[in-house]
Amino acid sequence: MPDFSSLADDVLAGLSRAAANVSAEPASRSIGRVLRSGDGIAWVAGLPGARAQELLGFPNDLMAIAFSVDEEEIGCIILGDDALVFAGDTVRCTGEVVRTPVCSELLGRVVDPLGRPLDDGPPVRPERYDAVEREAPSIPSRAPVTRPLATGITSIDAMIPIGRGQRELIVGDRSTGKTTIAVDAMINQRATGVVCVYVAIGQRASSVARFVEALRSRDAMDHCVVVVADADSPPGMRFLAPYTGCTISEFFMEQGRDTLVVYDDLTKHAQTYREISLLLRRPPGREAYPGDIFFIHSRLLERATQMSEDRGGGSQTALPIVETQAQNISAYVPTNLISITDGQIFLSPDLFHSGFLPAVDIGLSVSRVGGKTQIPAMKQLAQQTRLGYTQFLELEQFTKFGTTMDQETEKQLDHGRRVREILKQEEHEPIGLGEQVLMLHLAAGETLADVPVEEVRRFKQQFREACRTEYGELLNKIGEGEEPPEEAVRAALELAGRLKQTFLADREAGDAGTEGASSQA
Repeated sequence: MPDFSSLADDVLAGLSRAAANVSAEPASRSIGRVLRSGDGIAWVAGLPGARAQELLGFPNDLMAIAFSVDEEEIGCIILGDDALVFAGDTVRCTGEVVRTPVCSELLGRVVDPLGRPLDDGPPVRPERYDAVEREAPSIPSRAPVTRPLATGITSIDAMIPIGRGQRELIVGDRSTGKTTIAVDAMINQRATGVVCVYVAIGQRASSVARFVEALRSRDAMDHCVVVVADADSPPGMRFLAPYTGCTISEFFMEQGRDTLVVYDDLTKHAQTYREISLLLRRPPGREAYPGDIFFIHSRLLERATQMSEDRGGGSQTALPIVETQAQNISAYVPTNLISITDGQIFLSPDLFHSGFLPAVDIGLSVSRVGGKTQIPAMKQLAQQTRLGYTQFLELEQFTKFGTTMDQETEKQLDHGRRVREILKQEEHEPIGLGEQVLMLHLAAGETLADVPVEEVRRFKQQFREACRTEYGELLNKIGEGEEPPEEAVRAALELAGRLKQTFLADREAGDAGTEGASSQA
């Protein structure tokens, strides 16, 4: 028979040794209670150790940001459906700030500001979680902006060029083509290796869906990430969206890659922050915006930069979008953003309704950095084109008073009208830098003088197709920064002259056929 008494003694001895190693010190945990909630905001009491911007945990797996920390209560921004938050719910501190998953698998995906997929794809497997609020790179870690970021839009690349690492504001009234310019810039990066991040803030879900479809239909989605906080999203998610998009862009920038991030748009972001601040009883200032409205955008856009070589050499180019009312660029939010950015592209509703697309107002638009980044083949040619086109616009305005014009003035007006047709462009059809250079040479010469103004765009399309066929290698070299030989430019203009003769002959034959058919009828 086994000795059960000795076995019991061994078990008791083992339990005694284990108990001696157990700490019986009391543990405490700080628990708060929801006082009230609504409109995306919750007021919490009982968390004396909570810090500003700390992430707080709520029931139903909801999270919130501690935003207004007072002595007796904390105002929180709920990152989710506030209908699931009730008075009396327990709240806990997490000791963390808001972080978003970052990884290469995000390319081609549509996610929300917390990194959760919205495109019915598989879950994202993050490499790590990065804080959405980060310090901007220091001055020593930055490098000058010296490389171009081509948008594929002739009027911008020639006259308002953008460099990699620049912050260029897109400003204009509603429905003037602001988002279209951003989409075209993203489509144009298909073969450049630039990672694009588009942030939709307060946009209609149907508009975002059309935008994503435009990227997919043109094989441009594989190098893009879309962060969506649409009009139906809680205010906390709309506020968080641009910082999430910036953090995702920084993940690729830190790998030495060039990135482009579009914020569409920061007007709605400012309105969201005003809504949150008023609900949290923060003192209102001008136009009811809180006093730190400038800071929420400056700390975001200052993160766009060109990194130095010892920091990887990556870059983040920012294209923030702001909406104006009645072309009032001196309103509070537009002037704030103009002072933060390195230039602005102004879109005019008058040009839009007149059929000049993209409706870029050359006179009010400026790039304070990008001129240093233009390829040599474009730089001097673009300066001459902008000067001549600006003079044409002023002269055209003057002639509306009905003054008598001499022959030289009439010739200058005719030339300016043809340059305007060259600058017109279809949406979602970006043009390479090489083709842009040859088109500007075409516009600067006399080849188009006898082409009817209404036929210039059709002739331009034929010239582009012929150049791609005859001078494909030359176009690639120009796009890479090489200056074309004078004989190559001369040959391209001779090609345009031959095309013009055929073009005008076909046009006259078509007109004659139309007149004959009309007379027979």
